[in-house]
Amino acid sequence: MQEIMNYVDGEMVPGTSGRYTENCNPATGEPASKVPLATKEEMDAIIAKAAAAQPAWAATNPQRRARVMMKFGALINEHMDELAELVSREHGKTLPDARGDVQRGLEVVEVCMGAPHMLKGEYMNDGGPGIDLYSMRQPLGVVAGITPFNFPAMIPLWKMAPALVAGNAMILKPSERCPSTSLRLAELLKEAGLPDGVLQVVNGDKEAVDAILDNEDIQAVGFVGSTPIAQYIYGRAATNGKRAQCFGGAKNHMIIMPDADMDKAADALVGAGFGAAGERCMAISVAVPVGEKTADALRERLVPRIEALKVGPYTSEEDVDYGPVITAQAKDRINGLISSGVEQGAELVTDGRDFSLQGYENGYYVGPTFFDNVTADMDIYKEEIFGPVLSQVRTESYDEALDLIIKNNYGNGTSIFTADGDTARDFANKVNVGMVGINFPIPVPLSYFTFGGWKKSAFGDLNQYGPDALRFYTKTKTVTARWFSGIKEGGEFAFKAMD
Repeated sequence: MQEIMNYVDGEMVPGTSGRYTENCNPATGEPASKVPLATKEEMDAIIAKAAAAQPAWAATNPQRRARVMMKFGALINEHMDELAELVSREHGKTLPDARGDVQRGLEVVEVCMGAPHMLKGEYMNDGGPGIDLYSMRQPLGVVAGITPFNFPAMIPLWKMAPALVAGNAMILKPSERCPSTSLRLAELLKEAGLPDGVLQVVNGDKEAVDAILDNEDIQAVGFVGSTPIAQYIYGRAATNGKRAQCFGGAKNHMIIMPDADMDKAADALVGAGFGAAGERCMAISVAVPVGEKTADALRERLVPRIEALKVGPYTSEEDVDYGPVITAQAKDRINGLISSGVEQGAELVTDGRDFSLQGYENGYYVGPTFFDNVTADMDIYKEEIFGPVLSQVRTESYDEALDLIIKNNYGNGTSIFTADGDTARDFANKVNVGMVGINFPIPVPLSYFTFGGWKKSAFGDLNQYGPDALRFYTKTKTVTARWFSGIKEGGEFAFKAMD
């Protein structure tokens, strides 16, 4: 069994707490790794090391910090296959999907190569008599990223790249289920020129998270995970005076209008609903056809596509559509929700509960599952399943479909398939969801825009990557300077309008 390390001061070091969690290979169910869980004392000591390293990094010319990102991006490209293999081995996703995981993180690194421009302040000459005003963006100090299992490369890179290029030191706590990719990325950052101590990667559980939230040196926390944990982290961070951007769960809907291309809609739903075994916060898990004819036509196209999906281990390389879910507990939860759907009256069209793969009988596989005639009061609709389960909710009108999404507690992503521009425009304007796709099933914005949901999918007012990330990881200082030519004799005791 592999023993996972922590990355501290530029070196791989074993944990010292004596506490561990053990991970199994999701494809086989066999024991795979032993991951150390840091204590509060360990975390405090490591955070102190980051705090000591940060001032020199902050004083480094922004262009030089950007050059580290340039070299880092080149190294990620060079090691793409190695990183994808690490993602697949621990998470279970297919190799093509794992390469996409790394690639979408790399794209944020590429945007951060232009950070000197985004970090510029503003200047006004002669704002008053002899008065100049200017602002500057400065790093916060030590920040933390707490990242989930489902994107072992992408989301750590979303956190690391903007935080570091802005001049901060970062404590990264990856998911204890998939830590190896983050550790390897840390090694590549060192090779790219990042000074020791500026990035620390530490494994842990709730004790490590609480240590981050309570440590006075930590100035900001970025989190991605479930909504209850996002809300907990946001509240505790705010109570302790820290900035926080916390992204939670989702229940993403796709409306299919009667004028949509049904074959393209069905293809989009299968990819968006079952890719990565449904373990994506942007997965489409609810199809919302408008009208019975639309629902019947969509179902007719979906079923053969779903039944043709290939499920298997990543070692099958290009020959599988998705792999196992992350743990035995996740598999049991998904199967339990499928059973609840049956009990509550949904029509189970394809059933993935008894899926078994020869030679991998102990792996955590769930077959592709499709429900029809789902209603909004059912558990399979209300809960984020985070598995390969697609539900069809039939509606009679566009307004009913839109209202269904508006009333849902989550607001991460949504989509509409239609040939009508007016309908698409109305949908984009009215829907209360942070990321909207028009004939586009998974509307994750490109890296020079910004990623973030609404409602219970996000807590905090600044999004991930793009311009928002540089705002989140810096603070603005404004200077008002008056030179002797503008100073009049005598004291001034009241504010007054500029002459």
